[in-house]
Amino acid sequence: MPNILKDLNYYLNLDWTLIHGTDLDFNEKIYSYIEIEELPEFVFCAVNKQVALDNYKKQLALYLQIRLEDDEKIHEPGEIMEEEEF
Repeated sequence: MPNILKDLNYYLNLDWTLIHGTDLDFNEKIYSYIEIEELPEFVFCAVNKQVALDNYKKQLALYLQIRLEDDEKIHEPGEIMEEEEF
């Protein structure tokens, strides 16, 4: 099996499990958010679902870059996480 370089592009192009939802802000205005199931600490908020879907990857790239620079584990789709990792 070839050794795959797991760089930022590798992680950005994985088939992440996106979770979309809506909530109310402090002013009772509805906003949309995108979470990634495999990265429970990641969330991106926007004014509506389409804006969230169009722009979450910019924030994801920053998030992943920090994890890569800090040499932290990045869980990939299909990996089973231990309960203490949540």
